[in-house]
Amino acid sequence: MRVHQFSPAASRISWRALLIAGGAAMLTSPALAQESTTAQPPADPLAQAQTPKPSLPAPQTAQEVVTGQEDAGDGEITVTGYRRSIATALEAKRADVRVTDGISSEDIGKFPSENITEAVQRISGVQMSNVNGRGATISIRGLGPQYANTTINGQTFQSADFTDGFRYDVVQTDLASSIQVIKSPTANMDAGGLSGTVNIDTLKPLEYRGDHIILSVKGQKAENADGGITPKVSATYVNKYLDNTLGVFLNASYQKLKDRADYLWMDRWFTSATAAGTVYTPRRLRYRRIDRETNRLLLNAGLQYQPTETLELAASAIYARDHTTYDVNQQVFGFDRTRQTITKTQGLTNSAITADNVYTDNNRQAEKRNLSSAAYTATAKWNSEGWHAQLVGHYTKGDLLQREDAAIYSVYMNGLSLDYSDPDDVKFSVTTPLTDTNQYATNRLLRATYPNGATRLADAAERATQFDLTRDLDGGFLKSVTIGAKYRHESFDRHVSRHDRDASGAVPFTAFPTIASANYLVTDFLNGRMSIPNSWVAPSLAANEQALKDQNVTVPDLFAPESSYQVDRFIPSVYAMTNIDTTLFGMGVRGNIGARYERTKQKIAGYLTRDVPGAEVDAVAGTYVTRKDYGNFLPSAALILDVTDGVLVRAAAAKVLVRPLLNSNTSLAQVRSTTRDSQNRVFNNIDLGQANLSPLTAKQYDLGVEYYYGQGNALSLNGFWKDIRNGTFSRLICPSTFEGASLAIDGDGECRASNGEYYDITETLNDSSTVTIKGFEAAWTQSLDNLLPVDGFGFTGNYTRVIPEKVANGQGYRVRNLSRQTWNFTGYWEDDTFSIRASVNRRSSYEQDFSDSFFAREGHTVRGRTQVDLALGYAVNEHLNFAAGIINLNDASEEAYKDFTDRWQMSSVTGRNYYLSATARF
Repeated sequence: MRVHQFSPAASRISWRALLIAGGAAMLTSPALAQESTTAQPPADPLAQAQTPKPSLPAPQTAQEVVTGQEDAGDGEITVTGYRRSIATALEAKRADVRVTDGISSEDIGKFPSENITEAVQRISGVQMSNVNGRGATISIRGLGPQYANTTINGQTFQSADFTDGFRYDVVQTDLASSIQVIKSPTANMDAGGLSGTVNIDTLKPLEYRGDHIILSVKGQKAENADGGITPKVSATYVNKYLDNTLGVFLNASYQKLKDRADYLWMDRWFTSATAAGTVYTPRRLRYRRIDRETNRLLLNAGLQYQPTETLELAASAIYARDHTTYDVNQQVFGFDRTRQTITKTQGLTNSAITADNVYTDNNRQAEKRNLSSAAYTATAKWNSEGWHAQLVGHYTKGDLLQREDAAIYSVYMNGLSLDYSDPDDVKFSVTTPLTDTNQYATNRLLRATYPNGATRLADAAERATQFDLTRDLDGGFLKSVTIGAKYRHESFDRHVSRHDRDASGAVPFTAFPTIASANYLVTDFLNGRMSIPNSWVAPSLAANEQALKDQNVTVPDLFAPESSYQVDRFIPSVYAMTNIDTTLFGMGVRGNIGARYERTKQKIAGYLTRDVPGAEVDAVAGTYVTRKDYGNFLPSAALILDVTDGVLVRAAAAKVLVRPLLNSNTSLAQVRSTTRDSQNRVFNNIDLGQANLSPLTAKQYDLGVEYYYGQGNALSLNGFWKDIRNGTFSRLICPSTFEGASLAIDGDGECRASNGEYYDITETLNDSSTVTIKGFEAAWTQSLDNLLPVDGFGFTGNYTRVIPEKVANGQGYRVRNLSRQTWNFTGYWEDDTFSIRASVNRRSSYEQDFSDSFFAREGHTVRGRTQVDLALGYAVNEHLNFAAGIINLNDASEEAYKDFTDRWQMSSVTGRNYYLSATARF
């Protein structure tokens, strides 16, 4: 047996290179060689019993994989470090009859990325989306975050604030031992993953063989954020008792993060119809800087008790808390069509103007978002003489408290010019500097108000009970049959109140501090990019709060019934499935065929309201209840043909669905909000709700070939096809009447009532037509030990091409957040002491609308983006190691255009993120 050799001279050179490359650097959790072993359980609670293993010489369990040996041609090599993580994930993919891809932690606390989202994006067909520069949501095979289901240990994990999909930044990587992306489901899985299901597995203590205590500390710094290094501390205890029949796992992690994101964008245009097409003219330019500070706490515990060979009892508890504060500074410049002069035109774009009498809002907003999520699961498994039974009880709950308090000072500005003909260098100039406090003198103010905003309380919960019974069969091609049932009760409660000072009585401008006497200086906006003023003065929130106290003014929270509602869903389901394991023409055939029936009974309770003139909220006039009841039959099949010891052909077909989301940003009931500006103009924002929407369904098909050669080496190519029905789409409408008001489109393209009030009305509909998405995924993982004179090098990468059916915007279901091409490549080198890993991720351009992004009210296309991450590692010995890395090494930013690539719409800067960590194991 040949083992990796350690060369002191080579290592000295490597370490110097690491120091030069890393410097103060940092990124994802590194791949370091460790002797301890983490067994990776199957993705599904019953997968081990239900998924036949291939009759191949390669290791068949994760435990065998991570301690196995790799054939290197002239000997064998011990599999350790990052390659061990790769090998574990590949063997799990190979053994699973479903269409899956995954990633695995090589040990506790050593997940191969800084956060779960950034790790998952390295999987074929998975795309990551940023929120303020931090990886937050994912899309699978071209379908947006709202179409992916997320589970932990096969069960739902609730939050009250999953914004159009699961927010992966609310949980830390300490939670995960492995993650699977299941792209074609089986009948025993909950429906809800139209694009796929992401399952996060936590550690099972009886399957762990390694150190008992793991302590880690970490320092992190976002280069654009104010302040110093933010900490993370984590402690883990895992052990076995009672002759290894009782396993205990305890983990606690605390992390503080600071980051910043700057955005400059055109959030509205004037439009004019011409014979050549619609001409766009600047209407409103917006600066937005977001400084964010997050405090996270994660508590995770697990028990496994196996008193006999036939009985296993397990329990797990997860509590995740995310408290985030936002300091948002905005300058909003509204151009008057009659007071601007067009100075440059490019095709259908008036790309440069001068303007005076520009209405300007100087808006500073403090937002607090407190999130907590908890999940508690108890499982009993019994196995005896070919019978396997499982009983699961599960409860999960998520809570949200979100409060916004804004101070807004409004004036008219003169002497402004804008030229965005060059998207890489937007030019914006003002006669009076934005740092000049005199322009906010009291006699010039159109508006001065504090606080302006809302408080949102929401909680989401699920209670579930599941029972499965499996019978092994002797002889024939059927190896087992499973029947099962599950009952779920989902609930969501949203309560909104407003605390707009304007609605609680007039307070004169003179009661508020002038910006000259109390201000906050915003500097270095966009890090000097673009030819624009990059500093301005903003109001002081503390001074405004004190001014109200001095006036003995208390701003009440006024209940907003028009934005509050409750939802209950009752989902009983039954399913049956059979596992196949046989031969055909000398080749192995294995798979799974089944069907699931889910019934959905939905009840939405809301408030009937009546308008209160001059108020920010409506009055309660009564209540209402809307009910919807439907059932769905969901067949599925997954088959594998083991052509040779290393080659397999995979085929799968299934019907899948996703229901409208229960979260604080999806309005199942009709909701509205009303605001007024300094000119006493009333703006009504109305969402007509989704109470009567049917679930999206899709018939999907997969066909692929996979080649496994040597431990941790593989090639795969997979094609997929989805026919989607009942796809939802949203659009802004302007009906002739609404709630008794006559509406019409005015000369500026706004929907206005006869009394002068403005209306933004959003309706969401099902599209009865079939929309097709198709494409393919290719992946390659390769160790280079046989090709290079130095051991330890290798790479893994994948490429996905998605081809959606094109639908005109607002005319039917349209696939949003879809990058037609994505790829990522990770190259690595490691030995017993050092490691280095570089990852490159690329996604092509993708479209968004107001449903996806605050920055896309009138729609935009985000340009393609490439991000480079770097990770470094140093193992002092088997008990102590260090890691460093850089996230977004190339300082990639997010840019967007409107309709045409040369029509600039948005630019942003988020910067790099550095970290340094140390881990001790005992």
